[in-house]
Amino acid sequence: MLVIEEKYKPIAEILLSSGTCLRCVLRFCCVGSPATYRLPHKELAEELGKFLAIDGDISPPSKKVRLEDGEGGMGEAQIPGDADDNSAAEAPQICNLCLGILQQHCSTEFVKKIFHKVQSAGYEFQDFVFPVSLPAQLLVREHSAWLQAQQEMRKQNRQFEKADIIQLKEAYKWIIHPMISEELGVQAVSKSLFEVGVVFCHHDTDEDCHFLATVCKDCFKPTKNKQSIYTRMAVVKALDKIKDDDFCNHFPWPPSSPQIACQVIDIQCNHGSVFVAGRYNKYSRTLPQTPWVIDGERKMESSVEELITEQLMAVFKADSFNFSSSGREDVDVRTLGRGRPFAIELVNPHKVQLSVQDMKDLQQKINNSDKIKVRDLQIVSREALAHMKEGEEEKTKCYSAIIWTERPIGKKDLEFLNDLKELKLIQKTPLRVLHRRPLASRSRIIHTMKTEYVDEHHFRLYLKTQAGTYIKEFAHGDFGRTVPNIGSIMKTTADILELDVESVDVDWPPALED
Repeated sequence: MLVIEEKYKPIAEILLSSGTCLRCVLRFCCVGSPATYRLPHKELAEELGKFLAIDGDISPPSKKVRLEDGEGGMGEAQIPGDADDNSAAEAPQICNLCLGILQQHCSTEFVKKIFHKVQSAGYEFQDFVFPVSLPAQLLVREHSAWLQAQQEMRKQNRQFEKADIIQLKEAYKWIIHPMISEELGVQAVSKSLFEVGVVFCHHDTDEDCHFLATVCKDCFKPTKNKQSIYTRMAVVKALDKIKDDDFCNHFPWPPSSPQIACQVIDIQCNHGSVFVAGRYNKYSRTLPQTPWVIDGERKMESSVEELITEQLMAVFKADSFNFSSSGREDVDVRTLGRGRPFAIELVNPHKVQLSVQDMKDLQQKINNSDKIKVRDLQIVSREALAHMKEGEEEKTKCYSAIIWTERPIGKKDLEFLNDLKELKLIQKTPLRVLHRRPLASRSRIIHTMKTEYVDEHHFRLYLKTQAGTYIKEFAHGDFGRTVPNIGSIMKTTADILELDVESVDVDWPPALED
């Protein structure tokens, strides 16, 4: 049994007489029961007929029936048909409010189209969300109907807020969610990484919005990324601003019923990004962290990023990726110890259900390279990425370097370096990175130093530093841009021959058992 409050009877009558479909009538009568919208047209028409005390049977799509109007007289009205009535000999009249969305796009045939689109895309998913993109002109038509409904309710000394109307998108989802869920075998939910969406358009009524740009010019501003100024957000702003009389003068009631229904111009499938994290070691002194391309010319054969992501992209079947890490080393610097934390965003992956063993196998494939190794490879949440970057400047890093000195040295010349603690440096942006980083002076701390004598012109230096310290510049001074430096401290010219990152003291991602 259809449950509609008696006060909404005048609204139902005026909408039905103007060419509105039965389901849109339910929306404006504030019927909030999802099951009601799923009723077949014939049953829905019978129930509405009872509610409105209509004489005779109602047969779709457009049989004329006797309708008791709100003023006590009798008038002619048409009950528009819906596309779910296979027995209808004539094409149903297209609804002047939903433009046929609640009539023609709730069928099993349309749901099968969605199913075939998802199946052919080859995604793995456990549930889904169903975003719907609607033409902006639907907002204008709905506003027009709301103004008329408001007038009818005022005759009863009642208020009728636009927020009381069941939104078209919500009603549509009430109908189609169970149908898609049954076809796909998974539930529609409010939040999911997997999206199956439809995009509607109706070119024949595009001009419905155009008068708003004349009346409310400041609401419609061209943007680089939008093909049209008539976006839903702009139309909403204009409808909030326009006066009722101005609206009715430019868009009289009732809106015309179009000859054709809304079209689905796209059925979209997309999976939210998956994030993979781990730590990498780099053993080559001729391997950059990311692809090294200068003036369009590639300088190195590969990179850490490519050696890792090549395997990930193949397994997750993603469209693209974004690589990030806790700092970076130069091409000629090795990264040893437990490695450097990294994270990779895999955009629109098709395969996402990987077990712990799958991740171990993937790690092993990456580790077939002799240039890098990864550990602790795991899937993490987007929120967890913050742990890699948070407090980065306060973290410490440990290095070892081979230092050359112009002046001959002995073991005693190095002893005082071992005693230096919390040495404060001022480092101007190094000349070698000035092309990609702004000029600035930064304060950095060398927490501890330890030395090992090699020969009279060489020694090994172990350092524990504040993250972000330029170690090469601390060795040679960068033409006085890093003060103090090894050369100025030892009163000689010094340079760095080899540099290794021994540890990056970021406790992330969580260590995994081997």
